[in-house]
Order: sequence, then C-alpha cells, then structure tokens
Amino acid sequence: MVLEVIKNKMETPRVTGERIKEYLAKGKRFDDRKPEEFRKIEIETGVSKRAEGSAKVRIGKTEVIVGVKMDVMEPYADSADKGNLIVSAELLPLSSERFESGPPKFPAIEIGRLTDRAIRESKFIQMEKLCIKEGEKVWAVYIDIYSLNDDGNLIDAATIGAIAALKTARMPKYDEETGRVIYGELTNEKMPVEKEPPIVITAHKIGNSWIVDPTLEEEDVSEARVTIGATPEGIISSIQKGEAEEISIEEFENVIDMTEKVRKKVFSTIENLMK
Repeated sequence: MVLEVIKNKMETPRVTGERIKEYLAKGKRFDDRKPEEFRKIEIETGVSKRAEGSAKVRIGKTEVIVGVKMDVMEPYADSADKGNLIVSAELLPLSSERFESGPPKFPAIEIGRLTDRAIRESKFIQMEKLCIKEGEKVWAVYIDIYSLNDDGNLIDAATIGAIAALKTARMPKYDEETGRVIYGELTNEKMPVEKEPPIVITAHKIGNSWIVDPTLEEEDVSEARVTIGATPEGIISSIQKGEAEEISIEEFENVIDMTEKVRKKVFSTIENLMK
C-alpha cells in the first residue's frame, strides 16, 4: 500500500523558527553542529531475508529501510540491451504523524525520483550486464524505500540506503529452461555496480544561511532546497531544486561548493561503514 503526506511541513512554533534563524546567523545550530556537518550516519546491511539486498540507514534519529528485489521482464523499447530500474518510496504513518495511508503524494514520489535519477544518470548500475537476451529478457532491479522514523533529511537517507542495498545485493538464481527466477536461492554473483557510487547531498536555505542534513524543525522553516547527486570525484548526475524561494546564481555556486566538500566526507563515512 502506498502512503501519502498530510502536509509538506509540520507546524513548527514561530518562536522555534525564529530561534533557528538567529542561531544560524551566528553560524550555530541547536544540536551544536556546523552548517555543513551531518549527524551520525549508521548503516546495517542484510536486514531482510527475502530481499536480494537490503539496508537500514540512520542519520541521527531519521531511519529508513531499503530493499532490492530482482525479476526478469522485457526490456524497455529504447534500451533493448539493458536492464530496467524501478524505484519507489513509501512514507509510513509509523514514521511521522504527517503521513497517512492513501495514494502517493509528491514527497514520496519525489524521494523515489531523486534516488532513481542519481543512480540511473550516474550509471552506477552496469545495466548492460543485466541483459539476458537482447530485446527479449533482462533483469529488472526494484528498489523499495520505506521510512521508519522521520527527523529530517529523508532524501539523503533514502539514497544512502539504496546504495548500501545495491552494493551488498546478490543475483538470484535463474532457470534458463523455464525462464523463471528461483527466489530464495541466491548466487555468488554480486549486483554489477561501479566502485564509486553517487552520493546525494541536500542543502537547505534558512534565512541567509545554507545547511545540510536538516533536522525536522530545520526542514520546517527551510525556504529553499537544492539536492545534488554526484560521484566523490564531483561528476554531477542529478540536480533538483525544491521549495518556493528563488536562489541566485552565486548562491547556487556556493551550494555546489558546499555539497562537494560534504560529499567527500559522507562518502568516506559510507565506505568505512561498509567494510
């Protein structure tokens, strides 16, 4: 069942929003972090016995679980010799009072699209290696994202979870005679992925300040948002702006510089946690 969001933003008390802006104007945050500093990142892989790959990611109190499933299907008409990628996200009511059952709303759809675009456009998955028979059969990679607790920055948590699940996924057994996937029987063949994954960093503008990895309260008073997916070497695969306020070219250039520095630290953290 797909879930919807009641509101895009919580109703953070006005005094809290004003205090957040006052702190940031002095280069401070309520949890003592610097504007460009992430909360603690934790990654646990292999959390689902039924998935070909899975991961649970925590960024501070924000928590998501991501599963990777494989199936065999016809290729898309414009990529007859490449596998298919399908990404979806569900924002569960247990993760926030903002979410309730119902048709998918924009925030859930956006998380899926941002994750899809970062992975697809960076060519992190070697899709040509997922071709079984050109024009007839290819592997389809399904990435399912579920929120478990929302304390801000679900976008970055979701993409980290997707990368961790893909890097640890193993291909299921495939019976060529019957053309069926034998679920529950994994091979020793790993998902064909590149060594360096795309890392998605989302920056938020609050007042005249830009920060990364916002808490829920900080997200609620955010006036503009820029999400950038790129490799640790800085090759950008995806960019998306959110929120209503316009940003200048100078601000955008500063955000790119800021996220590039943060990205290298996050990549190093992920690599150490995945060893």
